[in-house]
Parts: sequence; structure tokens; C-alpha cells
Amino acid sequence: MLERDRTQAEFTLDLEAYLKRRLTKATVRTAQQMHTRHRAVLSKIEKQYGVPSRVLVSVWGLESNFGKFAGVRPTIPALVTLAYDPRRGEMFRKELFDALEIVQRGDIELEKLKGSWAGALGQPQFMPSSYLKWAQDFDGDGRKDIWGSQGDVFASIAYFLQQHGWREGARWGREVAIVAASRTEVDELPRRQAGCRAFKAMTDPRPLNEWRTRGLRTTLGQPLPAADINASLVMAGRRSFLLYENYDALLGYNCAHTYALSVALLSDLIR
Repeated sequence: MLERDRTQAEFTLDLEAYLKRRLTKATVRTAQQMHTRHRAVLSKIEKQYGVPSRVLVSVWGLESNFGKFAGVRPTIPALVTLAYDPRRGEMFRKELFDALEIVQRGDIELEKLKGSWAGALGQPQFMPSSYLKWAQDFDGDGRKDIWGSQGDVFASIAYFLQQHGWREGARWGREVAIVAASRTEVDELPRRQAGCRAFKAMTDPRPLNEWRTRGLRTTLGQPLPAADINASLVMAGRRSFLLYENYDALLGYNCAHTYALSVALLSDLIR
């Protein structure tokens, strides 16, 4: 368990290796099928929370393999072990007490409180603190059942992203190409100073029109659209992405570009 905490794929694989592992043809095909299967409830949740159904299915798919994995490890023992590891002990001690509060509130029986090796719960793989803040009872049965209620699962993901700043009707960003003459200049642009490691790898936000003048184009070589929005640039291996405000919400779910870009790119593949 402690070994897995130190070797998470989001932080040990580069983007191409991560995408190759996570965005397989089978994953994309299943995402499309699940988006169609759950269209009715997804449409209601998208209307209520303002987060696209394609994004909800993408998060759900990557977190739990489309509901097949909600965790099998007893949560309390897992968190106790991690709480005594000095690397992130303080964080996991807080999660342990939050997990005990979930049981005390009667949201789920102790023997059924199971999750990942890191204590993440249910199909959205919420940590206990996230469950207490953002889990939703969308089906109205009096329980925030992120283990078995599809409505509660999707609504909880949607509410999380909404509360982390997802703006309805806006994109997450786009992949871009940088003309060779501008590469050095773009490489030297100042990065963000606050936030986790992924945020600090992004440039300060700049108006989209400024990126156009700096030589950025779409991957088809066309000019970027004229829009009154700010965007940050991140370069991941051989690929570059302009990222808008909604991308920050995806990093709120898991602050690693490998993860957030996988969710974003998968959502774009769902039609």
C-alpha cells in the first residue's frame, strides 16, 4: 500500500505512455456506449449542474472503469496504515476521521465501507473529505450512494466540478501547435507560482489573441479562434495544450496533467 502511494502512474508515466495505457480503443468504445446507455439521467444532471455529460462519463470511466471498480479494501484499515506513514500522514489522518464520520452519520455500514488502497470511495473515487463536501443524493432516496446509485454517482462528480469552477458552455481547452520560430520564446514564458505541481507547470494565463500573435495554431495549422478568454499553456512531451478555466476544475479532481488531459481528451472522443 505504501509502495503504491509512491509509484502512482499519474506521476511516474509521461503523457504518451499514460494515454496509451488509459485511452485504449476499448475504453473509448465503452465510454460511447455508457454515454448512450445513461443518456436520460446524464441529460438531467447536465442541465442541473452545467457540466457536460461527456465529461462526467470520462471521469467516471477513468476513476472506476465505468462502475466496475468501486474498491475492495476496507477503508478504515487502509487509512490507518497511510496515516502513520510520515510522507503524507497528516493528510491521511484527517481522511481517517472523515471516514469515521461517514459511518457515524449512517451513510454506509462499517463493513461495507470499502474503497481503493488510498481510501478513495465509490465509483467517483472520492476521498472521505470529498464525500462529506460534495456527494449528492440525486435520486432522492435519502442516501448519498456513490457506490450503487448511478444518479448519485454522476451528480456527485458534476457537483464537484461545478464547485471547483466549471463554467457552463465553455471548453476545457485544446491541443495546439507552436511554430518553430516561437518555440524558445514560448518556453521562457513565466509559469504560475501557486498551486500543486501541475499548476506550476502551466504558464500564467494570457488572452487567446496574445497566443495567436505568439505563433500558436490549431493542430490543423489554422489560426486560433478569436475569443475573449484567457488560457494557459502546458507542454507535455511532444504535445502542447492551451488550457482554459474549466481545465482547472479537472485538476481539482486529480492534480496531474496526465490524468486531467486523459479525461479531457476522452470527453472529446465521445459523440
